[in-house]
Amino acid sequence: MTQAATLFASVDGEYVVPVPPLASLPVRGTKARFPVRRIYCVGRNYAAHAIEMGHDPNKEPPFFFQKNPDNIILSGEAFPYPPKTSDVHFEIEMTVALGKGGKDIPVEKALEYVFGYGVGLDMTRRDLQGEAKDLRRPWEVGKAFEASAPCTEIVPASEIGHPEKGAIWLDVNGERKQTGDLNQLIWKVPEMISYLSGLFTLAPGDLIMSGTPAGVGAIKKGDVMRGYVEGVGELHTPVS
Repeated sequence: MTQAATLFASVDGEYVVPVPPLASLPVRGTKARFPVRRIYCVGRNYAAHAIEMGHDPNKEPPFFFQKNPDNIILSGEAFPYPPKTSDVHFEIEMTVALGKGGKDIPVEKALEYVFGYGVGLDMTRRDLQGEAKDLRRPWEVGKAFEASAPCTEIVPASEIGHPEKGAIWLDVNGERKQTGDLNQLIWKVPEMISYLSGLFTLAPGDLIMSGTPAGVGAIKKGDVMRGYVEGVGELHTPVS
């Protein structure tokens, strides 16, 4: 057994603490599930959102941050308002679920690595993220907290193809807050997969949140968020 393999082996099949459950998402049309290994998020990938956050979208290469797999909650489950914040924002996104892995993936082959698509929310403690930015610290405190990644089921690309255009929007209590079109993505799905695979070795089970359109804003307890990506699905998340 190699040294790397021993990292994932146990002594006599036992662990010294309980093994955490594997994060996974339902797959439409099957009882099987999609196991989530990592969650990569693309920052400021719609021009209007980059502008509303005070950045010039024409000057930036793509950048990424991560959430944790156990940050996922399923569509329909309540999002618990998190502690240590008074400014929690919604960010509606199309998610990309990888069925194959690799590194330095060519753009023209990148879609071959996609298993399917879904709808997700990148919930953000904006005040804590802002403090981290001001102090030049990592963003995890603002991004990777419990229940910060509400997600729908995954829809196989074999059923819907690879969405390149179509409406993406989010309502809060029936009022439209975010609206855009997938064709407004600065870095398209093949480009973000290719670029990301130059930074990390991607693997089956990786989930990519592809960016959010303009209109992000705060929620409060009792609100109900409803998100939609044309041709992919709809997400429903109450705030508790």
